[in-house]
Amino acid sequence: MLSLEEVEHQLNFWGFPHDPWLVTVGNTQLAFNPKTLIMTWITMVLVAVFFIAATRNMSMRRPKGAQNVLEMIFEFIKGLVDQNMDPKKGASILYLVVTYMVFILFSNLIGLVPTLGSPTADYNTTLGLALCTFVMIYVMGLRYKGLGYFKHYLKPFFFFLPINIIEDLAKPVTLTFRLYGNIYAGEVLIAVLLGLLGGWTHVFGGFLASLAWLAFSIFVGCIQAFIFTMLSIAYFSQAVSEGH
Repeated sequence: MLSLEEVEHQLNFWGFPHDPWLVTVGNTQLAFNPKTLIMTWITMVLVAVFFIAATRNMSMRRPKGAQNVLEMIFEFIKGLVDQNMDPKKGASILYLVVTYMVFILFSNLIGLVPTLGSPTADYNTTLGLALCTFVMIYVMGLRYKGLGYFKHYLKPFFFFLPINIIEDLAKPVTLTFRLYGNIYAGEVLIAVLLGLLGGWTHVFGGFLASLAWLAFSIFVGCIQAFIFTMLSIAYFSQAVSEGH
């Protein structure tokens, strides 16, 4: 039986650097995971290609291919937004949450391709997405309520202020680790399976183990993309609702 480190070394088909890339900014040194960065760039390119393919030569009468897929995703997300908030207010974040859904879905599923990995299996990626939602909550709240948005910290009573602050700070934390934990766990399970099986199961990036977990991983990847998007919509809805 192989250790987790040995399996990860064998799965590194493309020779991704193990050591972080270091960047010094003033007196601060930043460390970047090269595999996560590379996989994020690849995912961004794939998402851009998908959107271009879906919107180029669009047909209102006979949509097909990528256009059909994008329209289904768009209508599905638009329905969720309209159900949770005023459609006029929801229109301002509609394209953001559609992008969330597509990008996170691509990020989750690209890890199923042998030799590659999911950017969302790194908590730095999921934290960045969660912080985008966290910032947009305040942008939406201040846009539609002004400084009166902060009154919700004092509801229902003044002494609830610490609890309400903790509740808001918990939102990006839960978004980060829910998505990261599920995707990272899937990749670890594949590595553990390879270590238990041994032999030639690691050939071409662990194709055999990836195939064994394919259906389950696709399900988890789709569900986690939906959950992150749905929770973001719910938080935006709370920020603009009159009863918040």
